[in-house]
Amino acid sequence: MSYGHYAVAATVLSLFGPASVNLARAIEPNAIPVKAPPAVDVSFFSVNDNYLTYSYLPEGADPGVPGKTQKQLYSFSHFDRWAYGTNFANFQLIKSDHSDPAAPCGNYHARVYGCAGATELLGQIRSTFDWNEIFNTHAFTMGPLHSVSFEVGVDVATKDNFQAPSRKDIVAGLQFAFTLPYKGYFNVAPLLYQEWNHNSFLTPGFTAPYPGIPDGNTHFNPTWAVEINYYMDLGFLPPSLQYFAVSGRAGFYGPKGTGAAPGVVAPYYETKTEIKTEPIRLTLDASKALWGQKYSQLVQVFVAYRYWENVFGHDDNDPANRVCYTSGVNNRSCGEKSLYSGITVKF
Repeated sequence: MSYGHYAVAATVLSLFGPASVNLARAIEPNAIPVKAPPAVDVSFFSVNDNYLTYSYLPEGADPGVPGKTQKQLYSFSHFDRWAYGTNFANFQLIKSDHSDPAAPCGNYHARVYGCAGATELLGQIRSTFDWNEIFNTHAFTMGPLHSVSFEVGVDVATKDNFQAPSRKDIVAGLQFAFTLPYKGYFNVAPLLYQEWNHNSFLTPGFTAPYPGIPDGNTHFNPTWAVEINYYMDLGFLPPSLQYFAVSGRAGFYGPKGTGAAPGVVAPYYETKTEIKTEPIRLTLDASKALWGQKYSQLVQVFVAYRYWENVFGHDDNDPANRVCYTSGVNNRSCGEKSLYSGITVKF
């Protein structure tokens, strides 16, 4: 029964329950009074989880910053499930080392040195609305397909380096949720994607012989996106080793233009399909292993692999691209391939 049905039933009982008790007493005057049971507190959310995570990425990438950047990531994430769908939110603070400096360093027209590493703030929200629950049906469940949902979301990001990005995007589409063994899931979401951003290097002082964008604000073309995520406990392991799970995610974002009108910036700013993935993450439920089932998922440690091609859409395979190549040589700033690890605490 859905949450809404429970709420209606509770309301009816609350209206007619006292009358029923009084009527029984009138019929049987010698009946012993019975104390009314306490009211049942029905939570709005069937799942409501919050996590804090620290992770270390030894070989991060930032377009235009030659070589690799070490990054520390501090994350807060939230997931809830309610009667008609789910909500996910993730907020990150990312601190780079000195190879990716904060402003005013990073201006190749006027070199400045001695700056601290840049700080980046990101936020992501995704919400789904389950068709089975909305229409009170099982028509969208068949075989391993668990449900079909509307999905909407937003992303925001800003960074204090010289480029001064200020990304804002919205997504909307469908999510297809599949069931995997051992309490697992596999979700696929084809989406429409629209982005706005800022890039100081697209202002007139940096774009000659092209006119550039006076304020550096970009408005990209709408494009397609596909987001995937999965999770599965390794329940096939012996009971003494059932502390492990695998998970992963991937985002594919289609070409979105240059963010400017034709002829305003150099052709090498034409974007390509961006592939941002964490194909596998191996997680150890450390609190369960140390203290037992009662403390499952309270403390988790993980190791993962991150693969990011054409970072932010920059073409990593075009030697003419002066962001990703220096004197015709790939400067390794538009692709990210790195192992990383971290620890998560649930509260």
